[in-house]
Amino acid sequence: MTPIEKLAAAIKKSRNLCVFTGAGISCPSGIPDFRSKSGLYSQKGIEGYSPEEIISHSFFVSRPELFYDFYRMKMIYPNARPNEAHLFFAELEKDRCVTVVTQNIDGLHHAAGSTNIYELHGSVHRYYCTICGRSYELDYILNAAGVPRCEADDGIIKPDVVL
Repeated sequence: MTPIEKLAAAIKKSRNLCVFTGAGISCPSGIPDFRSKSGLYSQKGIEGYSPEEIISHSFFVSRPELFYDFYRMKMIYPNARPNEAHLFFAELEKDRCVTVVTQNIDGLHHAAGSTNIYELHGSVHRYYCTICGRSYELDYILNAAGVPRCEADDGIIKPDVVL
């Protein structure tokens, strides 16, 4: 029995699964990973800053306009759709308990229909005001010009992702 066949048999037999996913699962959906040759960290930043610098918390605080220019361009993929792997794990939920633990911030496990998901690094689909904590959704960010600001107190809105 090949390793793939062994894995398939173990999945078929199990009633409870915990799946750990990272960037590789979303690459077939058109979302680049971070560290490969074509990954985010290998791409060009903005105004001499590297992608690693730009997506840091200190950069978000000190240069929110450049942060959001890069973030909208390189971190949000609103047209990405779940691929076969995302759909497979969601389908497994129909007859067993499946927990997905992911480092991904793309929301594709949710879009595929999985329900028991732990997003370790947050999600590009959630945002909050840095002053009052008011929640915002992705559409607000995509439709805002420049740095998105809170409607209640003009605070800067931050992605609910680990920077």
